[in-house]
Amino acid sequence: MTKPSCMPPDNNTRTPRFVAPANACDAHCHVFGPHAQFPYADTATYWPPDAGKDALKRVHDKLGISRAVLVQASCHGRDNRAMMDAIATSNGAYRGVCMADDTFTDNDFQDLHEGGVRGIRFNFVTHLGGAPNLEMMERVLKRVKPFGWHLVIHVNAEDIIRYEDFFNRFDMDIVVDHMGRVPTSEGVGQKAYQILLDFMQRDNWWVKVCGSERIAISPPFYDAVPYAQGLVEVAPDRILWGTDYPHPNIKKHMPNDADLLDLVPLIARDEATQKKILVDNPARLYGFDD
Repeated sequence: MTKPSCMPPDNNTRTPRFVAPANACDAHCHVFGPHAQFPYADTATYWPPDAGKDALKRVHDKLGISRAVLVQASCHGRDNRAMMDAIATSNGAYRGVCMADDTFTDNDFQDLHEGGVRGIRFNFVTHLGGAPNLEMMERVLKRVKPFGWHLVIHVNAEDIIRYEDFFNRFDMDIVVDHMGRVPTSEGVGQKAYQILLDFMQRDNWWVKVCGSERIAISPPFYDAVPYAQGLVEVAPDRILWGTDYPHPNIKKHMPNDADLLDLVPLIARDEATQKKILVDNPARLYGFDD
């Protein structure tokens, strides 16, 4: 069986101009394969080029990043083994966000938690298969809530509008991937972004100011900065940042990860806020030790 692939990442990571603080965390990145060891899911809409834990470590070493949150991507589906293997060999430097459904047993969830998982992700975006079964999602969230896990939602702008009331049902921490994928071409007044700002007024909502290469029109992705700045202004204590390495399904402008790290001092102009976003906030949410 074969599936559509996607562009490989730019593994020629340059040295960033911005020097990340000690214990900086890439709070949104992936490990893909190697597929010979960790096969991709037959149900996935794409099978990307391999980008395993060793490739990720090389990128982080170049960027000066020592911690990471690995987010399970749809190409591996609910088979979390590649992610769990990377966490297990990280000497405590990695945490994880899994994908799961109601076929998972209580022991499965316990094993994931003991292995470093602290959240569960549900995709709503159309190109990855669209929204999950909402009743199943609610059942699963009730089961993982006792672990203290949070919900990660991968949504497009239109999903924020459509599922606003549904998302507001949950009294657990909710983390929004990629600034809700709100397109910069629609302006900061667009409805989805305004709803996202409203979400962030609530103490249980978090957002990742990553995915600038996904919402911006073109490099160097500066048009994404005002969107991130607006979110930081509302809730600086609930902002995360990530590379999104290896950037699956980028259609045109594959970023160099140093360019994305160099957006941080534009998004957060003072060192105290930069440290919150890169160190303090992910340490608090994911339980990293100082």
